[in-house]
Amino acid sequence: MASHIAFYVCLIFFSVLHLASTLTDSDNYIIHMDLSAMPKAFSDHHSWYLATLASVLDNSELSSTTATSSSTSKLIYSYTHVMKGFAASLSPSELEALKSSPGYLSSFRDLPVKADTTHSPQFLGLNSNAGAWPMSNYGQDVIIGVIDTGIWPESKSFNDDGMPEIPLRWKGECDGGAQFNSSLCNKKLIGARFFNKGLIAKNPNVTKTISNSTRDTDGHGTHTSSTATGNHVEGASFFGYAPGTARGTAPRARVAMYKALWDEGGIVSDIIAAIDQACTDGVDVISISLGLDGVPLYEDPIAIATFAAMEKGIFVSTSSGNRGPFNATLHNGVPWVLTVAAGTLDRHFGGIVTLGNGASVKGSSLYPGNSSSNQTAIVFMGACDNLKELMKIGKKIVLCQDKNGSLSDQLYNVNQANVAAGVFITSITDLEFYIQSTFPAIVLNPKNGETVKDYIKINSQPKAKLEFQDDSSYQTGTKFLASWPPNVPVAVVDSQPLFSNFNLLSGTSMSCPHAAGVAALIKAVHPEWSPAAIWSAMMTTSDIMDNTYGPIKDIARGDIPASPLAMGAGHINPNKAINPGLIYDAKSEEYVNLLCALNFSREQIRTITQSASYNCSTSSLDLNYPSFIAFFNANVSNLDSKTTQEFHRTVTNVGQGKSTYVASVTPMKGVQVSVMPDKLVFKEKNENQGFKLSIEGPRRLTDLVVFGFLSWVDTAGKHVVRSPIVATRISSDLLPHS
Repeated sequence: MASHIAFYVCLIFFSVLHLASTLTDSDNYIIHMDLSAMPKAFSDHHSWYLATLASVLDNSELSSTTATSSSTSKLIYSYTHVMKGFAASLSPSELEALKSSPGYLSSFRDLPVKADTTHSPQFLGLNSNAGAWPMSNYGQDVIIGVIDTGIWPESKSFNDDGMPEIPLRWKGECDGGAQFNSSLCNKKLIGARFFNKGLIAKNPNVTKTISNSTRDTDGHGTHTSSTATGNHVEGASFFGYAPGTARGTAPRARVAMYKALWDEGGIVSDIIAAIDQACTDGVDVISISLGLDGVPLYEDPIAIATFAAMEKGIFVSTSSGNRGPFNATLHNGVPWVLTVAAGTLDRHFGGIVTLGNGASVKGSSLYPGNSSSNQTAIVFMGACDNLKELMKIGKKIVLCQDKNGSLSDQLYNVNQANVAAGVFITSITDLEFYIQSTFPAIVLNPKNGETVKDYIKINSQPKAKLEFQDDSSYQTGTKFLASWPPNVPVAVVDSQPLFSNFNLLSGTSMSCPHAAGVAALIKAVHPEWSPAAIWSAMMTTSDIMDNTYGPIKDIARGDIPASPLAMGAGHINPNKAINPGLIYDAKSEEYVNLLCALNFSREQIRTITQSASYNCSTSSLDLNYPSFIAFFNANVSNLDSKTTQEFHRTVTNVGQGKSTYVASVTPMKGVQVSVMPDKLVFKEKNENQGFKLSIEGPRRLTDLVVFGFLSWVDTAGKHVVRSPIVATRISSDLLPHS
């Protein structure tokens, strides 16, 4: 199963322009080359790529000098670490000619990509007295590279107060540019680079607007980077909401920004170049809140580039996308990176409706304007579906009752009617898209809504007052506070843009850097651990119960208990992940075995692995991964016929030297799960033990999805190492393989 770690948040979309090439005969292509085919006459791969390009130019009459110059102009990037190859702008005939060149392996078109706080560290259980923060010294000296829209270096989240000298192993730089002086980097923000050559080659017209600088003109990159590793900032809030001290998950870690997403769009070749540079510079962790949908693994830039990063020991955290909750909506479901999904946390952004009789009820709101100073007349307008009638109300507060999911229409109508304010009654619990309004508005649940309705019914002149910025009522919420460029609007009130040094955002873009920060904390304590060991620690110690001690719920499916297909392994628990007891580790050859078992061609596997020395004689879908998924979806008439699927895993003891773990499996409807052996006895630290998990069930499962967990329980009571188990009749073609 792909590496889903459910961590919170709902939806935010980074708008990406779908760029049409202004050159009718040319387009950008990513070219994969076989470095072993490079003639010895060339001193490096860069010169070989240039010569290869020069040999396929359309104009055969060019002199060698002119051809070299033309090839230089066509070459966009020459990659070093994340792939053996280059990006170039080519005509169709040039591309065809290149396919006959010595060393050519494969190519694919350059594509646009999507980019998918004060309280969240406490929600994760992080505190200064015990656990992951003090054990890791808050992630000190771990370097997080962020691929995003840039950074606002003057933000207080990136101040370097109390930071020691930059580690000598750091090889990165702070590039200057438009409105960005290299002196803006410091001991916290230790690197800043930008990548837009692919975007410009794809659409030369963007040179009229694009700013050659790492400065963030969108806000997304500043928000994600400060989420991962922002320093402490006291007195942070969003117009009074979420007040407190803002900090990142790993506040003592270093950050390097690699800007590859622009207001004008984002392109694959630039993303690969950014990851390639991050590997060269020496980052420990990479956070990538973006991705592609609907591309095969061997054409996915995240998959290709991060395979090399994984081999270099770099942990990569990616966002799962925001297209759920439907099946097959995950992107970045790459087995050698952590894919971070979405959920909620226990913060409520509220408002208060105070009635003329002194009674008050609480609701949800993120209106950034001022509270009412006086009582104002309030009128009940039913479903608020008659705009003409609403426009006759004047400067009164309108109360609306949601019917059949009409809340969005009601908000639109009330806004158009230009009334004093709106109060909305609804049973909808996922209010992400509704509560940040451009006019004074509060959303009430049905119980509190009835209180207001009853008051209006029995009073001849009912009045009310609306108050905002109420954080006193805690329930599920989805937004995270983090730094923001002060010149990028965060809200609109009365048609006027509002600005702030902090912003509240939601989306897997926000959960991804949280996980990257947790990885930095673990890396600080266990610098020798592989990326697989780190995400194993995060997955097997995650919480499957919420903060009310009930099962995590799937808000998209009527608050039923969430399956691992929705919540992954659960909510990250950094304090447990620091000391997980056992880990499921994996080396690069195990991923190669997986690629072989997926029946990829030799060229496709080499595109990902950058190596011709792999061996498919041990191909296997049985990756040593801390989760299990079995497909019972055979097209058979005899539903009573049984089949058994087996999984082989190896765990490494990273806890006490001598320890014993006993297997515990939760019952699963319609299938039988067994573990052999069901007891693992370790004599020393770093010892490996293998086991087999078997799932017996019908060839076609009756239920769509059933799930449970395998827990290895330490008999000393110190550790519970939990892995999700899923049995499903969903087609395996609709789910990421692992």
